[in-house]
Formats: sequence, structure tokens, C-alpha cells
Amino acid sequence: MDPEHTPARAQAPAGQLDPAGLDPAGLDPAGLDPAGLDPAGLAVRRAVLGEEHVARSLAAADAFTADFQDFITRYAWGGVWTREGLDLRTRSCITLAVLTALHCTQELPLHVRGALNNGLTPEEIKEVLLHTAVYAGVPAANSAFAVARRTLDELAPGTGATAPVPDPSDLNP
Repeated sequence: MDPEHTPARAQAPAGQLDPAGLDPAGLDPAGLDPAGLDPAGLAVRRAVLGEEHVARSLAAADAFTADFQDFITRYAWGGVWTREGLDLRTRSCITLAVLTALHCTQELPLHVRGALNNGLTPEEIKEVLLHTAVYAGVPAANSAFAVARRTLDELAPGTGATAPVPDPSDLNP
């Protein structure tokens, strides 16, 4: 990593190397100092994903993951999400569609919440997933609907998330 762009992080004391050559102390979460991260990327990352999520991610960073946290903050959030060509709502729609198409269901809850933070409604999220089903496949959208429904229900328990989301089993051919 370029020394000029190396994130500042708290240093854990060096431990003994294990037989695999790993420094166990270097893998302990020591946290990442946000002061060393791209400010514009960090601001939009916090706005979309929420302060709590970003704080947890940075606090959990260690010698193994700190460079990745810097990378996504600098290039994904600072280099792409801050560009003027698309608004944050549109970027959230694209992100949900791509995550669905790639079967990245572990990332979907985070970005469903981010889409809501960017002003999308549950109805609009449903439409993105339905549209994605046509182009990325029903199995991918079926999984995404199940994850989105659970996430929306967690945010608004018992309400059906203000707009009905189709039962994923109804999408099976």
C-alpha cells in the first residue's frame, strides 16, 4: 500500500510467530483510526450504511483487514459513491441488483438498510428485485426477496415493512 495512503491504526504488541508464520497479536482487532481514511468516502459510507455499522467495521479492523477497510472506503465509497453522475438512490438500486445477481446474500441486509437510508421505499426495493429477477434469474431474486423481507421485518416488526413483499415461494417456477 502507498505509504501516503496507509491508514493510521492502533498497533497491537508483537507476539511470537506461530508455526504458520502468523503473528497472533497482529490479527487481534486493534481498530482503524478514521483520521487516516478518505474523508469523502468515510462521510458517504456513514450516510448510507449508518454510523454504528461503520464504527463497528473500523473497530474490528486488524492487521489483516485494515488495508481492505481503507480500500473500500477510498475506492468504493470515496471514488465511486461520491461521483456526480448518479444520485445515492440510483446507486442503491444498482447495488441491490448486482448483489442479487451475484448471489451476495450476506451483503444484502446491509444494502437494504442503506437503500432505505437513501430514500428508497420497501415498494421500490421490491421493484428492483423483481426487475433483477428477469435479467439475473429467478433463483437469485428468490434468495434476495427472502433476505430483504427478513431485513425489512427486522426494521419494522409485524408491519410487513409498510408495503407487502411477495412471498419468495410464489416466485418459484
